[in-house]
Amino acid sequence: MNARGTASPAGQEEIRLDKWLWAARFFKTRHLAVEAINGGKVQVNGQRAKPGRGVRPGARLSIHKGIFEWEIEVLGISRQRRPAAEAALLYAEDEASRLRREKLVAERRAAGAAAGAPGERPTKRDRRQIQRFTSAIDISRE
Repeated sequence: MNARGTASPAGQEEIRLDKWLWAARFFKTRHLAVEAINGGKVQVNGQRAKPGRGVRPGARLSIHKGIFEWEIEVLGISRQRRPAAEAALLYAEDEASRLRREKLVAERRAAGAAAGAPGERPTKRDRRQIQRFTSAIDISRE
């Protein structure tokens, strides 16, 4: 039976797309899932969808979130938000999609490491050196 009280074809269970995305932990709240769906960031079987669209096992989803993109196949349905380990069992990600995401994460980490850590606040000694440096520049301008 689906949300409307009618049986879906072949007896498969169906759930709203926004609820499934929330239960599978792609979005922290259902509201964020609805905003992403309405913004065209989620496609079902290659087509733009609405939040109330039914999702069944076997459906192919394309999810864009920030710079990341997932190409997944729905394997299961859950009406509750469960731990991440259980939520990961609700879908299978394409190998190419997983490799693209891992490459992006590695690039971002490398770029962050190359830039150096932001560090902490300047010490008293550092502040004195900064003040001496900036006052030396002000004197030279006069």
